[in-house]
Amino acid sequence: METPSRFKFTQLFFLIISLSSGLISCILCIVAEVKRNKKEDIRWSGNMCYLPPNQAFGCGIAALACFCVAQITANSIFFKNSCSGWKRNAMFKIPAISKILFLISWFSFGFAVILLITATSMSRRQPFGVGWLDGECYLVKGGTYVGSAILILVALASITGSALSTKKTSHVDQGRKIHVQNGMT
Repeated sequence: METPSRFKFTQLFFLIISLSSGLISCILCIVAEVKRNKKEDIRWSGNMCYLPPNQAFGCGIAALACFCVAQITANSIFFKNSCSGWKRNAMFKIPAISKILFLISWFSFGFAVILLITATSMSRRQPFGVGWLDGECYLVKGGTYVGSAILILVALASITGSALSTKKTSHVDQGRKIHVQNGMT
């Protein structure tokens, strides 16, 4: 059985990993926004276009990887808190606010991943005649990576809030125990 101090240290460690990975992902999204191809980067050869490779592709991949690490780590904290509360007390219920925050985090995660995958895919080199889709060159619209960064922050805040609200309620159940002292009267 884990000692309480080890339990708190492990959760604090995972929380720090989750928050730092999420913040790194946001920073990488902002860097990708700055480094994305602009309209003046398009080169034309007759009716075929060409977009050179840029650093937004690498930043987008790194942002996606960091965001997945942050989401998985924060979810492990949430499930550890909710499962340990359920094991200690058969009457334990996950609070409604925790469930709502958990769903918000997964919706934000899904939308952010879709935005990041699409924008990152468009940031690859688009050779003459190949393009991104149907032989045409496409540019990432301004604000797409920033929108992803905002969704990352929403997902990170909501899953962290969900994990912490579950932890808070699991400690309340321990306060109701009656301790009987043995000894001389």
